[in-house]
This record gives sequence, C-alpha cells and structure tokens, in this order.
Amino acid sequence: MTFLLFFGGLALLIVGAEALVRGASRLAARLGISPLVVGLTVVALGTSSPELAVALKAALSGQASIAVGNVIGSNIFNVLFILGLSAVVVPLVVSRQLVRLDVPLLIVLSVLVLVFALDGRFGRLDGIVFLIGLVLYTGFLILQSRKEHSAPTDTSTPESNRAASLQFLTNLALTVAGLGLLILGSRWLVDSAIAFAHYLGISELVIGLTIVAGGTSLPEVVTSVIAAMRGERDIAVGNVVGSNIFNIMAVLGLTSIIAPGGIPVMPAVIGFDIPIMIAVAFACLPIFFTGHRISRLEGALFLGYYGAYTLYLILAASHHDALPLFSAVMLFFVIPLTILTLGVVALRELRRPRPRSNG
Repeated sequence: MTFLLFFGGLALLIVGAEALVRGASRLAARLGISPLVVGLTVVALGTSSPELAVALKAALSGQASIAVGNVIGSNIFNVLFILGLSAVVVPLVVSRQLVRLDVPLLIVLSVLVLVFALDGRFGRLDGIVFLIGLVLYTGFLILQSRKEHSAPTDTSTPESNRAASLQFLTNLALTVAGLGLLILGSRWLVDSAIAFAHYLGISELVIGLTIVAGGTSLPEVVTSVIAAMRGERDIAVGNVVGSNIFNIMAVLGLTSIIAPGGIPVMPAVIGFDIPIMIAVAFACLPIFFTGHRISRLEGALFLGYYGAYTLYLILAASHHDALPLFSAVMLFFVIPLTILTLGVVALRELRRPRPRSNG
C-alpha cells in the first residue's frame, strides 16, 4: 500500500504539474512575455508547485525536516541532474540575462538561506523577506519583458473573441485541475515517504534530500529535457534557474510563514547541505559565463557531482566504512581539480578578444 501511495503520488504530481504548466504558460504567452521570462516565472512556478505542496503538507504535519530537505535537495537536483541531463542530450545556450541577473540573484538567495538558518530556524520574518523579494523579482521580469516584446496588434472579430474566451477557460481549467492534483499527490508522497523512512531506519532529512526532492523535481526534468529537444533552450535553462529561485522565495518563504513556530533547521543541514546548495549556485556562474553555453562535457560533470552527492548521503546515513576515504578523495582531489579547471576556463574566456561593434 505504501508503494502504491508513493508512485501514485508521483504520478499525480507529474500530471498535475504538466496541466498547470501547459495552462499557465499559454496564458502568459498571450500577454507577450518572452520564452525566457515564461521559463523563469510561469513554468518555474508551475514546476516548483510540487515542492510547495509537499513542503506545506510536511510542515503542517510536523515533518519539517522533509520540508527543508525537499527545498535544498530540489535545488541541488535541479542544477546538477536536470541541467546536466539536458546538456548531455542537447548542449544548452545560456541567455546573457541569466548570467547578469538571475544566477547572481540565485547565489545571493542561497547565501541568505544560510544566514537565516544560523539561528536554527526559518521564522515568519524570514519568510516575509523571501515573499517580498519574490513579488519584486517577478514584477521586474514581467515589466522588462513587456517593454522588450510589445503585445500583438488587436485584429479580433466576434468569432475570434469567442474562440479566445474558450481557450482562456480551457487553460484556466487546466491550471485549477493541475493544482488539485498537486495537492492530492503531495499528500500521498509525503505520507509514503515518512513510512519509508521509518521502515528503513533512514532519517526524514535524507528522504527529503533524495527521494522526495527527486520526485517533486520530475516535472522540471520532463519540462527541461523536452524544451531542450524542441529547441526551446531558454525555457530549459530558465526553468531550472527560475525553479531554484522560486523554491527559496516562494516555497521556503511561504512555508516559514504558515508552519506553526517556523521551520527548525538541523545542524547537519547548516553544516553540509546548505553549503552544497551554495556551491552549486556558484558553479553555475563560470559554466554559464564561458561561451554562454553548457556543453555536453559540462553536463556530464554536473551529473557526476550529483551522483557523488547522493552516494555521500547514502554512505553517511548507513555509517559505511568507506565514508572517510570517499570524503577525502572528494574534498582534497576532485573538488579542487574542478575549481581549478573552471577558473582556467573562465580566465581564458575573460582574455578572449571581443568582436568590435560597428555602432
């Protein structure tokens, strides 16, 4: 029964997110918003809605470790696994706006998560700060996009108005139905994940960081990979970066406000998982900056690091004898080598002569 609940919950989350994204993105596109901003806002919010539903359900049920682990684990999963997989399938082109605005904002927010967590709790004031930031960020993106992409000229007829009204109602129904499926799916997923944790003797934090984080990020996986294969690479990359921003500002912000007494944060999260999330956000900058693309090799690098992170969590949870050796190899060899390589590539990109503009 627990297995049925778990996979049924995942299925409802995927179907619900797909309906929500499809309906909401069509509504946004009619307003003349660019594909990148659609990916950063509407699609990102839609694919982050499973995280929001799961986090709220977990926090209100007193399972705060799953709520925190879900947000942090999803942010790590989104960059390392989803961007990695998407880039391996099709090398991704990165918009300059992402490098100049959105990735730096993601880095600042990730650091802010650590600052807010240092007192051992995400409180109501922390959540309010995140939500205010979300409103300002979303408003700025939409205003900028509307300035750059003027709305189409109105050539409507009574027949086209009726068709447009029918489309609007259809997309609205898709959005509402998607939200309903997400709420039900999140309930099934959290309940079954807690049962798994108790049965296997694994902490709820690890379950939240891995199984629940991966499960609620499946809509991002499907959306980004399909968008990349269809040539909508702005949506593929914007969806991941936007989802991470929304996970922090919307999911963590709203959950911190609604959860009774806020969300307690375990020392292990402050000492390890949040720093990993910050490091992943920082890693985006040199990789996105170099040529404004993510190559297949860089995608494979992301996938390898996600595999290493997951293996570390499993070894740590089981107190395996190989943990000290694995940690030493990663800390003193793999990570420094990666930092050195990224630094050299970024320096070479900075020194590359820029083509002169004729203007």
